[in-house]
Amino acid sequence: MSRVLEVADLRVSFPIAVGGRVQPVDGVSFSLQRGETLALVGESGCGKSLTSLALLRLVPPPGRIESGSTIRLGDIDLLSLQGEALRRVRGRRIGMIFQDPMTSLNPVFRVGDQIAEGVRAHFPVSRREARDRALHLLAEVGIPDPAARLDSYPHQLSGGMRQRVMIAIALAAEPEILIADEPTTALDVTVQAQILEVLDRLQASHGMAVLLITHDLGIVAGRADRVAVMYAGQIVEEAPTPELFAHPSHPYTQGLFASVPRLTGPVGRLTPIKGSVPPPGAWPGGCRFRPRCPIVHPRSEEMPPLLDAGADHRMRCWLAADQSATVR
Repeated sequence: MSRVLEVADLRVSFPIAVGGRVQPVDGVSFSLQRGETLALVGESGCGKSLTSLALLRLVPPPGRIESGSTIRLGDIDLLSLQGEALRRVRGRRIGMIFQDPMTSLNPVFRVGDQIAEGVRAHFPVSRREARDRALHLLAEVGIPDPAARLDSYPHQLSGGMRQRVMIAIALAAEPEILIADEPTTALDVTVQAQILEVLDRLQASHGMAVLLITHDLGIVAGRADRVAVMYAGQIVEEAPTPELFAHPSHPYTQGLFASVPRLTGPVGRLTPIKGSVPPPGAWPGGCRFRPRCPIVHPRSEEMPPLLDAGADHRMRCWLAADQSATVR
């Protein structure tokens, strides 16, 4: 597989009232190969969605991407693009499904017009050709009676159908990379399964790379090739999906797995991770998971780098290099 996206040392900062800046995304690095699915997982507030917005240069002001960050799409440096050059990348080469379709879709335009607008923004086609393409896309994402739905407004559609419209808009220009930010949030389990099946089918037919942002490990298990676990603005563990599920090594990853309900084994209470993700301005020194970690390591007050934890498996924990630790 060929690499289509490379992100290195991505840092996103925002000013704070007392002066200075905080970095909700702090040194994130990963890559995407053509046709693969990389899942970015972690609790709410870890920086997953902000990372995805940074890839499209959509960080809301007064936030900014710090110098030294690298985002390369093939041989293109995305951080050097401006104006029309940047608009040609958004949608055309990288598409995005946002979390909430009701707030992402324009309520006063018909869904067919919104899909056609994306087509015409990137291809020299007539209105009729763009409308025909919109009709084809609605059928492709599994909307029943697409010809009738083409002239519907967003409020006239169910949550699952609005999410399918968002997928159609994201695919309108046939992008190389699709960012799916919590694509099944607030949908019932049956509709979730349908949406995920649509994404799987479209990825296979279009050959896209997919960055799947979620906190649902069940979705990750069946659909991702690799997993990057994010905590407090950093990637703390990364491995192929079978390896990560068989050998979760970082205490935070182990905590995520321990908090997932299971159908097999003894029945009992779930084991939550104590505490919550601290805000960027309150990150502890050293290992950021240290205040919540059940393991006390002699070097936990030092910031660990990403260390090898096996073949193609890395984690940001001193346990990878030194197992001398005690349990709280």
